[in-house]
Amino acid sequence: MSEPGPESLPTSADPRSKRPTKRRAVTPHSEHASEIKTLFKDPSKELRIPTAAKDRTVASLSAPPEIVTNVQGSSAGAGSGEFHVYKASRRREYERLRGMQDAIDKEKSDEQWEKEREEAKKKDEEKTDKNRRRREKKKAARGKQKNGNAGDDGMDIEGPAPGMKKNPNAPGVRSGEQTAGADAQQAEEVPGVIIHDDD
Repeated sequence: MSEPGPESLPTSADPRSKRPTKRRAVTPHSEHASEIKTLFKDPSKELRIPTAAKDRTVASLSAPPEIVTNVQGSSAGAGSGEFHVYKASRRREYERLRGMQDAIDKEKSDEQWEKEREEAKKKDEEKTDKNRRRREKKKAARGKQKNGNAGDDGMDIEGPAPGMKKNPNAPGVRSGEQTAGADAQQAEEVPGVIIHDDD
């Protein structure tokens, strides 16, 4: 066997060869890779992004003809060229009908969505009104209790229960504010275990 050398290389792979390389079938992956490669060759070049294709509507399609002069029929004498004319006119007509049907469907779905939106909005407003009335009712009842239950000692509903001593160190009591029971509580010693250190 001979040594592997430049002679054993295929002609297309030989760097000295002037023949163009064989073109392979382009896959979507390789096509995308080549596009990216060309973009990275000159990063300063401005990109041109194509605009999205517009949806075809009934208005964008050409109107059907008012008078049809050459009506295609199923006669045996029609030429072979008439078939393509017939297919094209049928495709245009079907596209026009499909566009009209799409417009009707879109209109119906928009109406349905608007109706559901209005119902949801109405339901939310009713719930909000109900909660507002309930809050106002609670607030009014609380206000009546405050005004109606104020006793001779000036204690209101918010104060401690009768027979309970108010804690001056509680978070609601301001410094310097003393009650009658607070002095007695400070004078009392809390019972417990006393530990003395023997030094």
